[in-house]
Amino acid sequence: MKSLITRFARDESGATAIEYGLIAAGLAVVVIAIFQTAGPVDTLIKNLFAKVSTAAGV
Repeated sequence: MKSLITRFARDESGATAIEYGLIAAGLAVVVIAIFQTAGPVDTLIKNLFAKVSTAAGV
């Protein structure tokens, strides 16, 4: 039983996947925070969509 626990503790095969998942979650939080606030990014995107809409004649 001790060797099974030792082997499990030393196994790092899933560590990289967990790290990438944490990085992706962190980036998602940052992106959501940027787009939730009415700042320069929000204004830029609204202006861009308005220009595209006008150019498309919608």
